Amino acid sequence: MKKNIIKKISGLLFTACLMSLSAVQAQEIDMLLKGGHVIDPKNKIDSKMDVAIKDGKIFRVAADIPASSSKKTVDISGLYVSPGFIDLHVHVFAGTKDPGFTGFGITDGLGSVVPDDFTFRSGVTTVVDAGSSGWRDFYTFKKNIIDNSQTRVLAFISIAGHGMLGTVHAQDTTDMNPVATAFVMNEYPETIVGIKAHHYRGHDFTPVDRAIAAGKITNKPIIVDFGSSTPKLSIEELFLKHFRPGDIFTHTYSGSATSEGMPGGRESVIDKNNKVKPFIFEAQKKGRIFDVGHGGGAFVWSTAINSIKQGFLPNTISTDLYRNSRNAGMKDMANVMSKFLNMGMSVQDVILRSTWNPANVINHTELGHLSVGAEADVAVFNVREGKFGYMDARGSVLNGTKKLEAELTLRAGKVAWDLNGLTGPQWDAVK
Repeated sequence: MKKNIIKKISGLLFTACLMSLSAVQAQEIDMLLKGGHVIDPKNKIDSKMDVAIKDGKIFRVAADIPASSSKKTVDISGLYVSPGFIDLHVHVFAGTKDPGFTGFGITDGLGSVVPDDFTFRSGVTTVVDAGSSGWRDFYTFKKNIIDNSQTRVLAFISIAGHGMLGTVHAQDTTDMNPVATAFVMNEYPETIVGIKAHHYRGHDFTPVDRAIAAGKITNKPIIVDFGSSTPKLSIEELFLKHFRPGDIFTHTYSGSATSEGMPGGRESVIDKNNKVKPFIFEAQKKGRIFDVGHGGGAFVWSTAINSIKQGFLPNTISTDLYRNSRNAGMKDMANVMSKFLNMGMSVQDVILRSTWNPANVINHTELGHLSVGAEADVAVFNVREGKFGYMDARGSVLNGTKKLEAELTLRAGKVAWDLNGLTGPQWDAVK
């Protein structure tokens, strides 16, 4: 009798062990984001779905994935889920170099910012530095910042060999060497995505054409900050006679109708009657890319609002994050995206221009989506309703009712930002 009881207990213990082992084996998912509204433009997903992550990759996106199949389940009911945001225009070559004269110290200086301090808290997982370094100092940028950031940092390289060391250096056309620039680009083809022409005050297209020459050698796009000249250079000529399909114009909404007759500065995309100039639509149809590049001085409400009302939407949304813009009208990527929500764009349109569109523009189509096998860069966010004020680069305010707020950011499947502790245990459950 005693032997039978022992035998029965042993059998029950063995069965329990098998069941426990089976349950552990069934937990093949590392993290399950459950109950959120997924917006994934590439895969045409716009509905309530769960997102499963394993080994830092997207494992599955589907409705009602069992929580029992995951080691960790995070309830994100009522929130949106999208690919991690891609900020196409930032300056993150932070350092301590003297800014020199007439310059911002963007190159290896205090004018740039450290990426991880500003990215994850706004849902950003990838940034693209917009020409802070040139061919002379890209290696330093890579060694000091790119290789030591949790944020994925890609880069446009300046056509000026000294990068954005100062405005005066941007006038030296003898230092704009397409061959040397292309040589360095070919050394780092996965990191350098294109060439930047910027801050030139001469009344000619030399920096643009030199950048395009490097772009032709490397088969990569250019991005242009048109600087200023007196009289203004023609953006119609820039778009239709110099640009190729895929080339990028940043600071799209910087000019205004009232500045059209003023000397210097950039020509506006709208005329004195606040109408979008017809060649702007033509250029966009021909594949020219229009980027926001908000920054500290390159976003004007009247230009942006009138453009959006007339159907001229940006291809990509970006911040132009740097020291002088980070605490001004531009706060971060979520702030800039919120501005477009309050100008009437849908959350789906805003996400498209902050994920899949920029991934295509920089030819990194492994990014910007939640396809199975993709690196699990994920933004979980809320769109709050209330009363909010948004400032442009001139301090003018648009009152709005929507605010995008990053709740949870994953970089390669790991928690990089958790605003309200969605992924942590309750304090009294910790032993």
